[in-house]
Amino acid sequence: MLPDSALSPQERDWGLALSPRLRVRYWRSRAALRRLLQTVLGRPAALVPLQSPPGQPPLLGEGLGSVSLSHAAGAVLVAWAPRPVGVDLELSSRCFDARSLARRFFSPAELEHLRDLAPEPHRAAVLRSWLAKEAVIKWRQRSLAHELADWCFEHSTGVLSHRRDGTVRRPCEGVVDGWAWAAVGEDLEGLKSALLPLIWRFQDDRSCFEP
Repeated sequence: MLPDSALSPQERDWGLALSPRLRVRYWRSRAALRRLLQTVLGRPAALVPLQSPPGQPPLLGEGLGSVSLSHAAGAVLVAWAPRPVGVDLELSSRCFDARSLARRFFSPAELEHLRDLAPEPHRAAVLRSWLAKEAVIKWRQRSLAHELADWCFEHSTGVLSHRRDGTVRRPCEGVVDGWAWAAVGEDLEGLKSALLPLIWRFQDDRSCFEP
């Protein structure tokens, strides 16, 4: 795979230092993010002042807003907002050990809500909660390892609350063409019905995208 023309020279070099699999994912996701920012900021994609080393949250130049991205199974969800934003993406059909994950990371109150659900509704509920929590943690620019257990998702209302500092957020969320997503940010409040996420689907090993 050749680097996309939207990438900065630094991103091309960073990608070359990665394994082939991670290189493809890194180049594609940053090119997708730059193409979004090209439209938002009105400047050539490769010249957008984006600082986005592998494995680190992407940052824009001061005064240009906030960005977030999430990879999942051959696709990436990208987001921009004037104020901090966080997003997460997963295949809605993803198979995983939902009960084990919930026992490890979810609060007693949330576990009680999920306790009597049948296997498939339970899996879907745990996935929904995980998406919301990962999005809110990205919004706060915190670590998943340090904050995941502090967030509680209220499944009946769709509200997230932090058990230690009292922060409350209602994520935007939904399912588009088999992809489940969540997004958190002050600028997204009240936009759920009008918010259409931009999910880039990678078609093959070429540097092209299907928005």
